[in-house]
Amino acid sequence: MQYFDAAQTARRLDYESLIPALRSGMTADAVVPPRQHYSLDDGKEATLLVMPAWNREFLGVKLVDVFPRNAERGMPALSSAYVLAEGATGTHLALIDGGELTRRRTVGTAALGASLLSREDSRVHLIVGTGHIGSAVHDAYAAVRGGIETTLVADPYNPEGARALARALAERGVNAVAAGDLQAAAGQADIITTCTLAREPVLRDAWIAPGTHLDLIGSFRPDMHEVESSLLGRSTVFIDHDAARTEAGELVSGFAEGVLTGEDIAATLPELCPRTNPRPRADDEITVFKTVGTGLADLIAAVTVYVSTDPPLER
Repeated sequence: MQYFDAAQTARRLDYESLIPALRSGMTADAVVPPRQHYSLDDGKEATLLVMPAWNREFLGVKLVDVFPRNAERGMPALSSAYVLAEGATGTHLALIDGGELTRRRTVGTAALGASLLSREDSRVHLIVGTGHIGSAVHDAYAAVRGGIETTLVADPYNPEGARALARALAERGVNAVAAGDLQAAAGQADIITTCTLAREPVLRDAWIAPGTHLDLIGSFRPDMHEVESSLLGRSTVFIDHDAARTEAGELVSGFAEGVLTGEDIAATLPELCPRTNPRPRADDEITVFKTVGTGLADLIAAVTVYVSTDPPLER
């Protein structure tokens, strides 16, 4: 059995390869059982997620530990591992660093959604959240929206993290700015990507301008919310998988409050991916792509790691 550490996993999941693999893989036949959630403490903050998926060639399962309070210890909130096996025999093929796989498939899936739904002339991108996931967002979106001229970075829970990420991007030549005023930044953005573990909305409905596209990455439980549910009521809503209907706090609340119905979900990602032409959108239309993460995206990423070769190291 092969082992791929975080660095090897990252090298084999460059976004120019991963995002097309996700798009083609989303339409292939696969079995994706519901993700299993297990609360590990009385406060229901620590969570174990078990995410299996398989097709004719491969079988995989990801184990994810989510400990939000790790931020207080200076540690990542997520820790995970992925086991890939042969579909015909169950023989284990690879153990893959789940943290980097999750990180890259998460932002890769969101960027894929943005490539299919956001305006092609988008120029300003706002990233909200600067943790393990948020720090990877810029590179994924650069692979699909090369016309972005300004990257705004905000983190209401960690303003210094926003400044640090903006500095790091600027050192690479990106026009990146830490946004201290989140409301003003949201009003300027053409694309907004949220990647927090917020339980209360970090973005208000009134802040979002017509024509904006939002990718909501963070919430994966009914008690988690990154935007006010009322925003969904005036948006065209897309989801990565039907599981989002019961797992994403924004959707669960929207259904309960009556601002959204099941019929208001315009499409899932597998329904969007086969399109050969860009989806038409009105100038004032707000689009929302809600992703909770799926075992299928994990399987696609894991297979990409397994079958790829390491690119040559830069000198």
